Amino acid sequence: MTQTGHSGETASFGFREVPRGEKQSLVRGVFDRSARRYDLMNDLMSLGIHRVWKDITITRARPRPGEHLIDVAGGTGDLARAFIARAGEKPGPAATAIVADINEEMLRAGIKRGSAEGIEWAVANAECLPFAQESADCVMIGFGIRNVTDRMQALREMHRVLKPGGRFLCLEFSRPVTRAVSRAYDLWSFRAIPELGALVAKDRDSYQYLVESIRRFPHQEAFAAEMREAGFANVKVTNLSGGIAALHTGWKV
Repeated sequence: MTQTGHSGETASFGFREVPRGEKQSLVRGVFDRSARRYDLMNDLMSLGIHRVWKDITITRARPRPGEHLIDVAGGTGDLARAFIARAGEKPGPAATAIVADINEEMLRAGIKRGSAEGIEWAVANAECLPFAQESADCVMIGFGIRNVTDRMQALREMHRVLKPGGRFLCLEFSRPVTRAVSRAYDLWSFRAIPELGALVAKDRDSYQYLVESIRRFPHQEAFAAEMREAGFANVKVTNLSGGIAALHTGWKV
């Protein structure tokens, strides 16, 4: 599947500014190196809380039988598996999902975990999704939007592939809402997470980038405004764990 880049001037790569055309390959390198230990590192970095955040996301998505999900930057497929399983709790046709990720190594790691029935895996760029217009009942992106080069283009693409009445959910690290949480989070992020990366994944630099990329991501209301600009309606923000993460939701009307 062909992947297209985005030309321009510069883009953030952690705390660095790099030529916009280079960010995609730099991010791909990060996830190539971290794919094998990605799920384990997620548990260690978040002390397992990311599983609670994802469960909240699936509950808010309200999966129904027969629905089709596109899980953008879906990595190893956690959200897609949970979506299909939750939809299967109700009588009716099976739900389906596509896990779309620009990084083939992440998809391979997900497939090795076992590909649930109804899931397809696709190497795809969030900024140029190879899916038909208005083909998905639900689109999700979990901890991936901050890694794209052109965030607005990716949002517009996710809006494009949604059916009218479809819902969009974006789970992403965000800004703590109190000074106490912010201080504790900074201490954990900048001191512990890169060292965990070095110890467990043998890759300090990738996890240093991930910490920095979180700090470069817009705060909750700024990202909500971007969603509205991309065409989403009824945009809402739910802070999780004091704003360490946030769930942004919107609809295509």
